[in-house]
Amino acid sequence: MSEHIHDDSCGCGHDHMYDTITLSLDDGTEMQCIVLDIFSVDDKDYIALQSMDEEEDENVFLYRFIQDDEDEDPQLLNIEDDDEFEAVADAFEELLDAHEFDEMFDEDFDDFSDDDEDDFLVDEDEED
Repeated sequence: MSEHIHDDSCGCGHDHMYDTITLSLDDGTEMQCIVLDIFSVDDKDYIALQSMDEEEDENVFLYRFIQDDEDEDPQLLNIEDDDEFEAVADAFEELLDAHEFDEMFDEDFDDFSDDDEDDFLVDEDEED
């Protein structure tokens, strides 16, 4: 596994807002992936990845994530246990739901203009 270094001159044509990882697959090919999130379940870290090659591909790849030192490359391990995988998938879905809620709230807040703020201010000189 290696990281693709993105900058303005890399020419890959992708949005550079995300961290990426290149997965080396069993058949010898490589797949560029966006790091969607790194999260913990039962005191273990996991990573959620999505392929950059197929922009409309909604598949998310979940792996156990181990990085002992920030200077070292992380290790990604397959999740072999079905119960563990289900718990990790459920936790990732909860993260997505929370993220969508946060985005919805942010959009509603952004729609709140300074003019609307005046509607909620009470003139201190007004008497009831």
